[in-house]
Amino acid sequence: MKFLHVLLHAIDQVNEWTGRILALSIFAMFLLVLSEVIRRYFFNAPTVWGTEATQLIFGAYVILSGGHILKSNGHVNVDILYSRLSTRSKAVLDIITYVVFLLFCGMLFIYGGQLAWESLVTWERSQSAWNPPVYPFKLMIPLGALLLILQGTAKLIRDILVLVTGESSDRHASKERETL
Repeated sequence: MKFLHVLLHAIDQVNEWTGRILALSIFAMFLLVLSEVIRRYFFNAPTVWGTEATQLIFGAYVILSGGHILKSNGHVNVDILYSRLSTRSKAVLDIITYVVFLLFCGMLFIYGGQLAWESLVTWERSQSAWNPPVYPFKLMIPLGALLLILQGTAKLIRDILVLVTGESSDRHASKERETL
């Protein structure tokens, strides 16, 4: 059981640090957009790369942040009925919906991986005036899907523990921190 708690904590930490690092990319995007606005409207000299660089960074930010958002319970949830359920009923519902979650993430991983691989073997570039390589950003698709699958699986394990023990997943998470 200790190994399980260590594994769950490790998955949480990977997604936590990924989220913290990605949070810094917001500043990079802000500076790029601010620079582009100043260059365009004050100096009438926009760059050919500013907007595209912002879009590439934002794409990586969105796809890689899924695991962190799931860890933080930040994804959209239809709360009309869910909030009225008991802890065990919520766990049962989450276990059932994990199948749909896994299908979605699995498809994202498989097809995103194929897309990334094709981009990598052809050294794909954007075909714009700036023409940066896009394969590093497409490689983020299967990586983001993997992070999301890992965090979703950690949530599944916690939901199973709730179902078996009847204790809330918050209590299991605090026990994990205590054992480490």
